[in-house]
Amino acid sequence: MERRDFLRTTLLSATAMGLGFSPLQTFGATDFKLTILHTNDTHSRIEPFPETGNQWKGLGGMARRATLVQKIRKEEPNVLLLDAGDIFQGTPYFNFFGGELEYKLMSQMGYDATTMGNHDFDLGLTGFVKQQPNAKFDVLVANYDFSKTIVKGLTKPYKIYQKGAIKVGVFGLGIELNGLVPTKLYGDTVWQAPIPVAKEMVQELKAKGCHLIICLSHLGYEYADKKFVSDQDLAQVEGIDIIIGGHSHTLLSKPTEVQQANGHKVIVNQVGWAGICLGRIDVSFTTDMAKKSVAYHTPILIDGKC
Repeated sequence: MERRDFLRTTLLSATAMGLGFSPLQTFGATDFKLTILHTNDTHSRIEPFPETGNQWKGLGGMARRATLVQKIRKEEPNVLLLDAGDIFQGTPYFNFFGGELEYKLMSQMGYDATTMGNHDFDLGLTGFVKQQPNAKFDVLVANYDFSKTIVKGLTKPYKIYQKGAIKVGVFGLGIELNGLVPTKLYGDTVWQAPIPVAKEMVQELKAKGCHLIICLSHLGYEYADKKFVSDQDLAQVEGIDIIIGGHSHTLLSKPTEVQQANGHKVIVNQVGWAGICLGRIDVSFTTDMAKKSVAYHTPILIDGKC
């Protein structure tokens, strides 16, 4: 069985078994509901993969993704569309347009925010700055200090989004650049350890009354070598509710739950790469915002049916 067909069969089977939508708890009709849609490591994949000669043949494509997002927005009143970095690099579109096309299409699609991946530095700080007028969404990264660079003021550590009655705090974290990205491309950018920064972000967002805290992480899902900080490590930071991950191109059949020492469960999700799938997580709140439930979805395969 070809890998594309295997992926499709696996996801469809999971949905048929009830794994595609798995509520942890059920609330009444008066609850507030938030729908989180997300991508990661899309790598300039504007068009679907060719129908021949590739393990992902026929999958992906930004026009199909836009159609799918538009459909969900018509069905759900409160939608956040997020990305976990590495928008740049991967096809001739990036080589020719330098990220302009990717940013313009994501803006038309109505993305709310992204974080920075290591490949978003591939044209240096100058290349990144050049494309910012085309980005009608927030670039969130809390652990890159750009204060001594031309990027200063173009990114934010976090943003609070009001979706109906729900106040959602979103912050971003990027991977260490030293040894991964040539120094000339990131210049005087200072990387800060993600765990202490995450704790600061949680404190600030809680103080501002956020009902839900989401981290856009370009750290990677998990590493055998504990030298690197992963999303699994990040999930131990008290107060984070959801981690939307990137960098490792991990395709999870459903989000991972990580239970903290205090019993709080953190949801970690990542949906592969190149825009072959769209992630979806639904969060429901009671009317007093005291409780929340989560409904999981298998990755939504983006193919010719979208």
